[in-house]
Amino acid sequence: MRTQVAIVGGGPAGLLLSQLLHRQGIDSVVLESRDRAYVEHRQRAGMLEQGTTDVLRDCGVGERLDREGLVHHGLELRFGGAGHRIPLTELTGRTVTVYAQTEIVKDLVARRLADGGDIRFEAEVLEIDPSAPSVTFRHEGAVHTLACDYVAGCDGFHGVSRPAVPGIRTFSRDYPFAWLGVLADVPPSTDELIYAHHERGFALHSLRSPKISRLYLQVTPDEDLEAWPDDRIWTELAARFATDDGWELHEGPITDKAITPMRSFVAEPMRHDRLFLAGDAAHIVPPTGAKGLNLAVSDVTILANALAERYAGGSESLLDAYSTTCLTRVWRAEHFSYWMTTLLHADPAADDFTRRLQRSHLDYVASSQAAATSLAENYVGLPL
Repeated sequence: MRTQVAIVGGGPAGLLLSQLLHRQGIDSVVLESRDRAYVEHRQRAGMLEQGTTDVLRDCGVGERLDREGLVHHGLELRFGGAGHRIPLTELTGRTVTVYAQTEIVKDLVARRLADGGDIRFEAEVLEIDPSAPSVTFRHEGAVHTLACDYVAGCDGFHGVSRPAVPGIRTFSRDYPFAWLGVLADVPPSTDELIYAHHERGFALHSLRSPKISRLYLQVTPDEDLEAWPDDRIWTELAARFATDDGWELHEGPITDKAITPMRSFVAEPMRHDRLFLAGDAAHIVPPTGAKGLNLAVSDVTILANALAERYAGGSESLLDAYSTTCLTRVWRAEHFSYWMTTLLHADPAADDFTRRLQRSHLDYVASSQAAATSLAENYVGLPL
């Protein structure tokens, strides 16, 4: 078996890279360890930067996004019993869009298969050779070797791609809290996302559609999910979102709940020989800044452009710059995500002095146009 680019991982990063390469006339094979149903129903992030939506439209998977995505022009910081709107579009000229990652994956799978793309579901990658580029994998009971020009490792934090980079250096930080996230069959109680800071802990009111709400509570990393029946979740959400003007939270049936630890992680470099890392294989951000999916889109867009230059004219200059180019953006997003996380969460180890500093910082962001603009620029995303 042979292809030009072997893509390990059939999540949004791998699928989008395959589609971007297809648009440039470059062949690829996507190897995904899970089955199609699992890949298309993994609950993940849903806040898209404008640069991300532009890429999806340009590569032919924007029709449903434009029809069903919820465009937002601002967000709300809520603390001290009051809300403070950050007017994203007014400050930056850009928007963000709520559209679930599960729907992006469905759109990409359908588009790649309609275009004759080669996606191998339930293909377990056993070995990657970055130097004589090839991928060995097990599929339908048989072991195969896929020879290629380049390998793209898009298989997430627990995948096999990153361990194939010798001498890779990692940087990480674990946070003393996690998120309890729920999906609820109830219309959202807000038109724009609410990021709430409360002494009981952080809360986030997000949206999935006009009929489905996505909500999060700060909990401890070792929290027992069984200790959170639906009634307790709604009571705690209402307490953390409460305002002095009597704002009400709509309640409804909870259809999904899970606990997600909070961590930051970066691996350097993102390239070894003919192997390139992208997305969660190279970096993880706490979800507070809504950067994870958008960073993955940025990585594969940069990689696709570099490969297009290589195949069109023979130059490897963009490929040689890939890791440095990506990491500049990654570290900016890491810092913003860290900043948002420490600004909004209740640190169980914080003393009274630290808590007063945190409140002063929130007041500054809510009252200063310069501070609000800095938040907005990072939130909507830097241009690709």
